[in-house]
Amino acid sequence: MKGDVKLIETLNSLLADELSAINQYMVHSEMSANWNYSKLHQHFEKRAINEMKHAEKLIGRILFLEGIPIVNHLKKINIGEDVAKQLANDHFSEQDAINAYNNAIKLSIGVGDNATKEILEHILTEEDRHIDEIEALQDQISQMSLAVFLSTKV
Repeated sequence: MKGDVKLIETLNSLLADELSAINQYMVHSEMSANWNYSKLHQHFEKRAINEMKHAEKLIGRILFLEGIPIVNHLKKINIGEDVAKQLANDHFSEQDAINAYNNAIKLSIGVGDNATKEILEHILTEEDRHIDEIEALQDQISQMSLAVFLSTKV
């Protein structure tokens, strides 16, 4: 099925966001492993895998719409030098993703592609969950101090 050109471009932009997020979360995961924060390592690694699943869905939809997935474009990746900065950078990235998915949903409605809209809504729901989880971790840091928080992540 031939899809709307602007929607395919938007899906490729979302794909670039997801591929960038995968890289950011994997680096944060490996940094946490290097610091022996195994629970944070698992948290970031799980998030990277979830973003991979989003990328997979976007690639599948682009192909269905007879577009070409562009996998060699990445957005700016923000690596935090410590856990607090990593979470702040991740929060910023997730908020950008939420905004981008909301705009893409509006576009898919505008071009009458309800199947794409449903796929994007599903991913948006997961991105909302991601930002909620990040905010919970940030709240824990503010409530118990960074040192105590990190002691629970070993």
